[in-house]
Amino acid sequence: MDDPTEQSQWRGLHHLLARMDADIAGIYTEREIKGLKPSFVMELLRLHAKGPMTITELAESVGRTHSALSQKVSAMRAAGLVRTVPGADARSKKVALTAKAKGIVELLAAEWRATEAAITELEAELPYAMTQVVRDVEEALARKSFHDRIAEKLEGHQK
Repeated sequence: MDDPTEQSQWRGLHHLLARMDADIAGIYTEREIKGLKPSFVMELLRLHAKGPMTITELAESVGRTHSALSQKVSAMRAAGLVRTVPGADARSKKVALTAKAKGIVELLAAEWRATEAAITELEAELPYAMTQVVRDVEEALARKSFHDRIAEKLEGHQK
C-alpha cells in the first residue's frame, strides 16, 4: 500500500497557520511571557471582559466544546494564567484570571488588535481575501457537510 500521507491538500494550510501562530508566540517570547500560547488569548480576554465563568459558560462564549475548554483551562492553570474559584453553590467552580494574567491582559488586547490589523493589511495584498475563503468554504459546507463528503468517498470501504 502506498503512503497516503505523501499527498495532502491540508498540509499547506496547517503549516501556514502554524507559522502564523509561531510568529504570534514569538511576540510573547520577546516580552518574556512564559507559558502563554496564542490559543489561550481569546479565553483570557473573554475572562477579563466578562469576569469569572464556569467552564461551560466560557466554552459557550468562545464557541468550543466543554471537553476542549476543560483541557485548555488545565493547560492555562499549569501556565499560571487561570485559577478556579468557588461558584454560586458548593458544587460549581468558576475560572478566573490570576494576577499574572491580569498583568498581561492589556498587552494581549493590544496584540489581538495588532494581529487583526496585520491580517487586514495582508488581505489587501492578496487577490482573494482569506476571510472570504472561510466564508465560501462555510457556505459550501452548509450545502453538504465535510462529514458527508468524506463518507461518500469512503463508500465501499470496509471498517
